[in-house]
Amino acid sequence: MKMDSVEWALSGNCLVYPTSTLPALGCIPTTKSLDDLFRVKKRSRLLPVSLGVTDLSQASEIVEIPDDVPEILKSFPEGSLSIVLKANEKMDERLGGFRVAVRVVTHPVARDLLGKTGPLTATSANLSGEEPELDCLSAAESLSTPEFPIIAVEGVCGGGLPSTLIAWHTVCDSPESLEIEVIREGKISSEDVYSWWKRAI
Repeated sequence: MKMDSVEWALSGNCLVYPTSTLPALGCIPTTKSLDDLFRVKKRSRLLPVSLGVTDLSQASEIVEIPDDVPEILKSFPEGSLSIVLKANEKMDERLGGFRVAVRVVTHPVARDLLGKTGPLTATSANLSGEEPELDCLSAAESLSTPEFPIIAVEGVCGGGLPSTLIAWHTVCDSPESLEIEVIREGKISSEDVYSWWKRAI
């Protein structure tokens, strides 16, 4: 990976990077960078995006990690889950405010990138409502404009369904009830998630 990709991201620009599923559109979680990302994707500000992290240690810098989170991540294929957790402090509403979704990336290129940049957004690299590209370079080219140029960090994505998005019990309406909610079904079915949870509690 070229160092200028890291510098590009840390300068507040958007880039496309590979994940174990689909290409991700990444930027650092600052107001201006999120402004650009939402404008590029033509995404509603009411639809928060997730953050990619290298591991739970990096995730703990931005969200609280309950003891049961590592267990579910170990129980399913790496990178197949994104989990909404309670933020350590309120973040931009476009990241969820106090409810922030994090995904531990497994693609070696993504791990390397995020290890140098810190957490980056991990939303799919496509216009909202359109089918995602499977190739990082093609995705970057389709989103890039003269006003908002986007570069690609090359790497082969696994393809298939996106990660399954789960709201953890600590952010649900009644956290004391120890209930979780599958917000978006992806690589892991809702049935498998809820079955695991019933066994865990």
